[in-house]
Amino acid sequence: MTTDATANATTTATIELSIDGMTCASCANRIERKLNKIDGVTATVNFATEKARVEYGAEVTPESLVATVEDAGYHAHLPADEPSDVDDDPTAGLRRRLLTSAVPTVPVIAMAMVPALQFTNWQWLSLALTLPVVLWGAWPFHRAAWANLRHGSATMDTLISMGTLAALGWSVYALFWGTAGAPGLTHGFELTLSRTHGSANVYFEVAAGVTTFILAGRYFEARSKRRAGAALRALLELGAKDVVVRRDSAEQRISIDELGIGDEFVVRPGEKIAADGVVVEGASAIDASMLTGESVPVDVGPGDEVVGATVNVDGRLVLRAKRIGSDTQLAQMARLVEDAQNGKAQAQRLADRISGVFVPIVIVLALATLGFWLVTGESAEVAFTAAVAVLIIACPCALGLATPTALMVGTGRGAQLGILIKGPEVLESTRRIDTIVVDKTGTITTGRMTLIDVVAAGGELPDEVLRIAGAVEDGSEHPIARAIAKGARDKLGDLPSVEDFTNMRGLGVRGRVDGHEVTVGRQRLLASHDIPDSVRAAVREAESQGRTAVVVGWDGEGRGVLVVADAVKPTSAEAISRLRALGLKPMMVTGDNEAAARTIAAQVDIDDVIAEVLPQDKVEVVKRLQAEGKVVAMVGDGVNDAAALAQADLGLAMGSGTDVAIEASDLTLVRDDLNAVPDAIRLSRRTLATIKGNLFWAFAYNVAALPLAAAGLLNPMIAGAAMAFSSVFVVSNSLRLRRFTATASR
Repeated sequence: MTTDATANATTTATIELSIDGMTCASCANRIERKLNKIDGVTATVNFATEKARVEYGAEVTPESLVATVEDAGYHAHLPADEPSDVDDDPTAGLRRRLLTSAVPTVPVIAMAMVPALQFTNWQWLSLALTLPVVLWGAWPFHRAAWANLRHGSATMDTLISMGTLAALGWSVYALFWGTAGAPGLTHGFELTLSRTHGSANVYFEVAAGVTTFILAGRYFEARSKRRAGAALRALLELGAKDVVVRRDSAEQRISIDELGIGDEFVVRPGEKIAADGVVVEGASAIDASMLTGESVPVDVGPGDEVVGATVNVDGRLVLRAKRIGSDTQLAQMARLVEDAQNGKAQAQRLADRISGVFVPIVIVLALATLGFWLVTGESAEVAFTAAVAVLIIACPCALGLATPTALMVGTGRGAQLGILIKGPEVLESTRRIDTIVVDKTGTITTGRMTLIDVVAAGGELPDEVLRIAGAVEDGSEHPIARAIAKGARDKLGDLPSVEDFTNMRGLGVRGRVDGHEVTVGRQRLLASHDIPDSVRAAVREAESQGRTAVVVGWDGEGRGVLVVADAVKPTSAEAISRLRALGLKPMMVTGDNEAAARTIAAQVDIDDVIAEVLPQDKVEVVKRLQAEGKVVAMVGDGVNDAAALAQADLGLAMGSGTDVAIEASDLTLVRDDLNAVPDAIRLSRRTLATIKGNLFWAFAYNVAALPLAAAGLLNPMIAGAAMAFSSVFVVSNSLRLRRFTATASR
């Protein structure tokens, strides 16, 4: 039995298919059901990323999986068959279709709704303008409806296709076989409940308007969906594109793809490290903050391991490649982001969930209405008028507007406040989150080394210690040296000149200032100096708080200590307080050391702290909280936060962070201010409430009017007007979001 289980485990494979042709969440559900009907197959289809992750046994082939998707009416690509040009914008065609449809739709609606514009034979111009909109602009809906029909199912595409074609078809009938084609036709908009044959009216504005409004909704949805894979592209962009290798005692620049394990390569100051490797020659400081979150650059020398995509700060290094390509830590992080994105549950739209029941009911009701009036002896015109009215009043114009209009207004207002919402899928999480995990470096803190304090030994002036130390440090490019030099210049102005400057990598600097032999650096660099107990105590206190202590000495004596650290942003404490007021429990997770993390957490009133974690550990922290039943939001700014941002129920990236963090998140905070986080959550919750209100009223209008339409008391013109009114209501309700204001800083 164990042998069989082992055999089964070893014969199970996993593949990721790219799916084309899905238009709503019900499409993903249909494909998922089809795939899971195959013996030995477990499939998950993600509508947002347009991917299907499939586990299958030895008796199933990838080609048979593709064939199953094709049989369902969609297109699937194996990984090797995916289009190579990833730079094409998949929304370009939809945008072109939307704009081309909108141009003729505007005059059609204007002529139908404004009697003053109804010149002689205006209805024939409406026909000419509407035909390309309904036949070409709405072609994706017609194609999807036909595919659904062939497979015995129905979605909103079915209702859109039937409603627009019914409005167009009946209008053509009224023009050619009714009385609507006569010169001088006007629309009186008589809102009376009476049975009518409807052959004296045209409904081109319904057909064209529904098409254009729904296209607009699909375009904005597609634009937000496209960003789902951008995090992976941004991660790969972080890596070096070429590298200088040392072969046969000569240096040559080659493509990163040509680098092999064991090759020695050169990294100059300011360059990215091309691959994970070991230092062979040289010494330098490595800025790994993007990957590890560690705010202080790490000094490395021969024998030390370094990670690809980190930046060499100030020394020339020769490294031996240890891991390249897909084995590097950067590539592993890319896989973490991808796994987290594909595993995230997508909030299905209310309209899509209801469409499985609503659409078939409407179609059956329209057919039943037609049959009932024919059986009871009414004329075919009356019967068809009632049936068309049912389709038109149920046609989801307001449903198509409900999400995109609220999203457009909400995101537009958010952009003014420095908040970017990526799509409607993220809003559901903002209502449910109860725990917020916050990164330290660059999120709570500035992410930059800052001079915090100057402690002078007895008999020395702090400003004099800072002036002399700043002058010597001004000759170094090390981030700590730059922080000291900047702090000295900001406080004291111009600094004195330095003679005989020497940079001792990883230890500090030396030079002559005003006739003094000055040494600035780590305490062990000043071992030959007479260092007072007060200076040693200041060093111990600074290091106990996770800060960096730089000792200053001249003429053989220790003169003082410069304390450097990553400073807390002025608004961070207030932001944490506001998050608590929203009912959220804050936690801080960081790759920095325990002492520094605890010091920062105490300043902003955070009790729960997890420090010294790797990127994959951050993901595990989020997963653990989710397993405990928490709904987790994550705030971060670095590459090391990207996977956790994608794994969290809600990811918020600081705009000052890396592209990877921004693309992996659900919300981007353009303002480099943690106060934007509670504002973002409030705005998202308000936008979600508006969308749900819009959807409710859009359905309410349709459902309330359906009995009247079926009874033949609501002609298609009134049905079109009622539908237009529901659209106006939805838009007006969405516009209320423009009045949203951020909470003023206290």
